Amino acid sequence: MLSLASRRLLSRPSRLPSVLRSYSAQKPDPSLDDGERNIYQKLSERFSPTELRVQDVSGGCGSFYAISITSQAFKGLSVVKQHRLVNDTLKKEIEGIHGLQLKINTPA
Repeated sequence: MLSLASRRLLSRPSRLPSVLRSYSAQKPDPSLDDGERNIYQKLSERFSPTELRVQDVSGGCGSFYAISITSQAFKGLSVVKQHRLVNDTLKKEIEGIHGLQLKINTPA
């Protein structure tokens, strides 16, 4: 059961600006822009993540993305190998953007 304080926090509307939208794995939010949707779909298909968030943090122009992904596919791999797997999956998309921030995790 949630404490009273936890329930109050969860019932408050989010105060994040719309530019900092995030989306979890399984069902992408229908308001994803084309770039976010493309990246989300490619990573979902390749890694079957338990959590996936894709954010266009460039103000909507699609030049910089922040990605947080949690997947068993990364278990036992070095950070460099994890990043290479994601970069290889998004090779075509990376050619057209200026920056990519990756946070890669394995399930607990």
